[in-house]
Amino acid sequence: MTNTVLLVDDDAMVREALGQTLELDGLTTIQAGSYIEAKDHIAAGFDGVILSDIRMPGKDGFALLARAQSVDPELPVILLTGEGDVPTAVRGMNEGAFDFLEKPCEPAALLAVVGRALRTRALVLENRALKARAETGDAAARLLFGESVLAEELRNRVRAAARAQAEVLICGEPGSGTSKVAEVVHLLSGDATRPFVKLPAAGLTAAALDAAFDRADGGTLFLDEVAALEAGAQYLLLDLLDRVAKTRVVAGTYRDLEAEVAAGRFNPDLFYKLDVLRIRIPALRERKDDIPVLFRHYVSIASEQAALTPPEIEHDVIAQLMAQDWPGNARALMNAAMRFAMGLGLADAEGAAQDARPGLSEQLAQVERSLLIEALRRHEGGATAAAQELRLPRKTFYDKLARHKIRPETYRP
Repeated sequence: MTNTVLLVDDDAMVREALGQTLELDGLTTIQAGSYIEAKDHIAAGFDGVILSDIRMPGKDGFALLARAQSVDPELPVILLTGEGDVPTAVRGMNEGAFDFLEKPCEPAALLAVVGRALRTRALVLENRALKARAETGDAAARLLFGESVLAEELRNRVRAAARAQAEVLICGEPGSGTSKVAEVVHLLSGDATRPFVKLPAAGLTAAALDAAFDRADGGTLFLDEVAALEAGAQYLLLDLLDRVAKTRVVAGTYRDLEAEVAAGRFNPDLFYKLDVLRIRIPALRERKDDIPVLFRHYVSIASEQAALTPPEIEHDVIAQLMAQDWPGNARALMNAAMRFAMGLGLADAEGAAQDARPGLSEQLAQVERSLLIEALRRHEGGATAAAQELRLPRKTFYDKLARHKIRPETYRP
């Protein structure tokens, strides 16, 4: 998380006292005595927050607020007002200030407001990084989120399957995103300009299946939960795969198709025809390192769709999320993010009752693990920089990585 505060006050003694409070809390301050001194620090790429007095000679704090908003409308600016100067504080909030503090301000109040502003800033910057990633790179990088080893292996497997131009069998638990993976396979293939047709296999008649091949017309036909395909449609699909070679079939299932074949419910020839390239989507409980970035991404999307300001996501929220096994996988996490964005908290996420929450030691371990991962992510796998940010001796930092089975290289670009 960014820890830089641009501190602007024309009173050198006040500025020094505020700066000392912030620096004793581990924050970095850039100090300026006027608008002129401060304005050059407010430029594109500034990743901190601003704490500024309102009443200063020359251009005042409102002018500084206006400059900050012209550079970055989401740059938090905290204004310092005189004691009891409520109208000025209200004006500042109406003009877009993040918050205000009355002088003289108590250290605890100062650190609480600045800390909240820094967390908000970190979330904004992380969301921007996610959006930038979503607008660059190939479809696998843009649409299949996650920074764990398993997530990268999934993307690579999808890319390989797309290049092969053969039938693909996608296996994953309910809610894991078989449809999304199928779409990415299509987008990365040489037939990406051709149609992508998605059909639920359950209840699909032979006639509807035949018509689907016509609609796909050399593109990709995705059959969702292919194990539910009726016997007649299975035989037709086997025949169509032999005759309509220009259309690729991607099948998704959460069932064990080999067990379905053994039980006589699925055609063995069709199974081997579909099982040319297999992609297994790891369950969310297998890649818990991805939960924080996925949750933040889903919260950002939900907030944007509802025209809401994304809420703060505290460490205890991440700890609660990571303590769950998520049998509903990404879909359930997305639903939890939607509720959270709407201000409903995490109540009933995955049906977890309050009395089913993990104990204190487990929650603390989850918080520690998430802090380590997030620090590594911010420093792109740089262990030294991450350890310094967390103010941990190098050996202690590596001991903790080993205890939580975290590999720094996972987070390197």
